[in-house]
Amino acid sequence: MSHTPYSASGRSTPYHLRDIVHDVMKTYRHEKESEAHMIFRDAAGHKPKSVLPQTVNPEEETVPGIQHPGSTGVIYCSDRAMANGFSYASSHEWANLGQGAPEVGPIPDAPSKPQSIPLPEDSLEYAPTTGIKALREAVATLYNHTYRQGKASQYTYENVCIVPGGRAGLSRVAAVVGDVYCSYQVPDYTAYDQVLGAFKRLIPVPTSLEADNNYRLDIEQTRKDIKNQGLEVIIASNPRNPTGQVIQGDELKQLVSLAREATTTVILDEFYSWYIYPEDEAEFGKSISSAQYIDDVNSDPVVIVDGLTKNWRLPGWRVCWVIGPKNLVTALSQSGSFLDGGANHPLQLAAIDLLKPERVHLEKLALQKHFKHKRDHVLRRLKTLGFRVDVPPQATFYVWLNLENLPAPLNNGLTFFEELLKEKTIVIPGIFFDINPAHRRNLFNSPCHHFVRLSFGPPLDVLDMGIDAMERVLKKAKKEGMRAFGHGYSKSVEGSAAFEKLV
Repeated sequence: MSHTPYSASGRSTPYHLRDIVHDVMKTYRHEKESEAHMIFRDAAGHKPKSVLPQTVNPEEETVPGIQHPGSTGVIYCSDRAMANGFSYASSHEWANLGQGAPEVGPIPDAPSKPQSIPLPEDSLEYAPTTGIKALREAVATLYNHTYRQGKASQYTYENVCIVPGGRAGLSRVAAVVGDVYCSYQVPDYTAYDQVLGAFKRLIPVPTSLEADNNYRLDIEQTRKDIKNQGLEVIIASNPRNPTGQVIQGDELKQLVSLAREATTTVILDEFYSWYIYPEDEAEFGKSISSAQYIDDVNSDPVVIVDGLTKNWRLPGWRVCWVIGPKNLVTALSQSGSFLDGGANHPLQLAAIDLLKPERVHLEKLALQKHFKHKRDHVLRRLKTLGFRVDVPPQATFYVWLNLENLPAPLNNGLTFFEELLKEKTIVIPGIFFDINPAHRRNLFNSPCHHFVRLSFGPPLDVLDMGIDAMERVLKKAKKEGMRAFGHGYSKSVEGSAAFEKLV
C-alpha cells in the first residue's frame, strides 16, 4: 500500500530525525509497552503458560486445580466490544466484521428457511449420541449424491455421527485420538489452539504457511514430515480459515492419497465447502470435499467435519456432523456420551428436509452468487483505501488483511482492533490464528501479528459501516498524527491490577 509517511507530530511532510527515532521505537517495542497487548495478556488464560493457574482477578482465591484455557478470538473480541459499549440490544449500531458466521436472513434466490418446527412427543426425549438415524442417512445420501456417484464404496448412516456444533465434533475426535504427533498449520482456525491445548495426548507439531506460496499446504513437504517426524494426525480447515484459500482438485486428491498410503489420519474441517467463488459462472453450484477422493469409506483414514452452521447459514441450530470410517463413529458415540450428550433432537428432525439434494443445489447457487458479490465489493473498497490484501480469498467469507504497511502502532492487529472498537467496529486480530498451544511466544514475534481477519459474512450495509470506520481511522491518522493512537482503551469489565499499573 502506498501512503505518505505520517510523522509523530501529524505532519505529512518528510520525517524529522526525532520523529524517525520515535516511530522506530514504537515499531519495535515489546508487548509489555503496548496498552492493547497488555489488555490481551490480562485476560484469563492469555498469559504465557506457567505453573500457577490463571484467574480473572489474581487477587481472588484460586479454585484448586482450575485453569482458564483462554478464549477463542471471537469470544475475546466480543468481550472487548462489550467493554466498549457493545450489547446485543445495540448491535445494530455496530459493524461486526469479526463474526465467524454468515448472514442468516433471506438472500436472493435462496430457499426459505423454516420459521417453525414440529415437536412430536418422542422428540422431547434424548437423541442417541450419534444422532437420529434418519438424519444420519440424509447426510450419507447427500455426500454420496454430491461426491461419490459411480464409486463402489458408499457412505451409510454408520459412517455419520451427528454432533452439537463443529467444536463439539472436533472435541469428540480429539478425545478418541491416542498419544500422537498432530500436525497443524499457521495460520488456521482459532479453536484448534484450545483443542490442541486441552487434549494433552495430542502433541502439536506446527507448519507455517507462507503468503509467498498463497498459504498452500505443501503436499510433498507434508509427506517428508510424516516420515521424518512420525506424524500420525493432520488437522486443517479446508477451505481455509482465515486466509480464504482452498485445497482442491489434484492437491486435495494427493492429500487423501497421502493419508491412505502413509496411514496418517487427516481431519478436515470442511465447514466452508460451499463458499467457492469461480470466475466462470457456469461453475457455480459446485462444492469441495475430500469425500470425492476417498477410495474406501471404511478404511481410508480421512475424517470430515461439517454441518448446517455455515453452508446452510443456520449457526444457531448447532446441528453438525462428523463423517468417517464406521469404527471411528462408534468411538465418537462413546466420547460424546461424556463430552456433550448429543445434538438437539427436534432440530435434527427438522434438518432432514434441508439436506435433500435438489434443495441443496439451490442453496449453493444462491450462496455463491451473493457472497461472491460481497467479496468483490469489500476488496474494491479496501483497495480504494490503500489496504493490502496479499492473497485475495478464493473461498470462505474472510479477508486476511495485512496491516504491515500502515504506520505504527496501527500496523499490528491488536492495536488496530482496539482503535476500531472506538468506531463501533469489530475485527479479529491475526494473533488468534497463530495456533500456539503453549502460549510462549512474544506476540510481536508472531507471523500473524500484523494481520486482522475481516468477515464479509454480515449483510452488505454492515460491511460498508465497518469499512467506513476503517476509513475514519486512516483520516484521523493523517489529520492528528500517530500519537493519537495506541492508548485510551476501555478496560475489560473485570479489570486488573496489572493494567492499572500500566495506565
